Amino acid sequence: MKDLVLVIAKALVDHPNDVRVSEKEDGRGNLAFSLSVHPSDVGKVIGKQGRIAKALRTVVSSAAVKTGRRVTIDIDS
Repeated sequence: MKDLVLVIAKALVDHPNDVRVSEKEDGRGNLAFSLSVHPSDVGKVIGKQGRIAKALRTVVSSAAVKTGRRVTIDIDS
């Protein structure tokens, strides 16, 4: 799933080399991804009223259903 977040984020931004995704798992098996992008690309990843970010979270959550895990994505600059 980390690769899925990385591919989608790189397609959205102007500086794909600055995209970083870190993964953290809690004790319950839930995953938390932290997406870091170039400061000028933060708006492109979030989108108007958060629509792009919401869509990204929806796609990743749908992919996580197969594994039975909950997934969250935080966007950092």
